[in-house]
Amino acid sequence: MKNIDIQKVDPDSLVDLLEVEIDETLSIDERIKSFIEQIKNPYCFKVGEVVVKIKYADTDVTLEQKIAQILESSF
Repeated sequence: MKNIDIQKVDPDSLVDLLEVEIDETLSIDERIKSFIEQIKNPYCFKVGEVVVKIKYADTDVTLEQKIAQILESSF
């Protein structure tokens, strides 16, 4: 799943994130399971007409820390 080539993937074969619905009454684990079942490939999907590929780094830096670093370096 994570090895998909974003240049060669057929966008019509991807699930649109805008169509994924999460039932907020479910537990966190059940929401995660539901998301994975709906999105089919959590590494590559689309948002509208935009194909998105997610790549995770093997690091201890959190997403929040990384976003803060990006924002700090932008100013």
